[in-house]
Amino acid sequence: MNIIEKAVSKGKTTLSEYESKQVLSAYQIPVTQEFLVYNENDLINAAKRIGYPLVLKGCDAKIAHKTEKNLVRTAIDSEKNAITAFNNIQNSMTGNNAAVIVQEMIEGRRELVAGMIRDHQFGPSVMFGIGGIFTEIFNDVTFRIAPLSRQDALEMMDEIRGNRILDAFRGMTAVDREQLSDILIHIGQIGIENKMICEIDINPIIISKGRGIVVDAMIVLESS
Repeated sequence: MNIIEKAVSKGKTTLSEYESKQVLSAYQIPVTQEFLVYNENDLINAAKRIGYPLVLKGCDAKIAHKTEKNLVRTAIDSEKNAITAFNNIQNSMTGNNAAVIVQEMIEGRRELVAGMIRDHQFGPSVMFGIGGIFTEIFNDVTFRIAPLSRQDALEMMDEIRGNRILDAFRGMTAVDREQLSDILIHIGQIGIENKMICEIDINPIIISKGRGIVVDAMIVLESS
């Protein structure tokens, strides 16, 4: 893909969140509606196209944990607040002209994690589990070697300890397992078709109205 080829040609080993989600979207993986902006005029135009509430994030491939570095603002409900958040994020990065993602805000109480790790012996392996800020604490994930069949993807959902999170629960609709399995199958496809990708980290996938949407992602490339 052009995004990956350009990154490799520039010696980059990590794609930004925005670039990573463009790759996922090219494989029919649903991602948040978003725009990359560098100034207030573009910010205002993007906000009008998406609608409030919004999420704003600093966008730099070198920054892995944006929340910890105070580069994320959520539930932005007005143009005034969007401009304030935009300027604060830019000032916390490199000042003017720093890239900022303007993103739709996805509502959902369930968060999942998915991704891919390339093993030098077995090739790309797809990961799935409980996501969000407690991913590392719960460590509730399972793996399959790509390519994945539909049955493989559905079995992965049953293998995690917290699999009941996918069922109808306390007023939340059951997760569309077919749609979620499509995401896992396509992640495996990305790994098979793009040898330069050594890792895909998608966290979280937020479940909204029963369907998964990628809210944050990072793709790591092989170093040359």
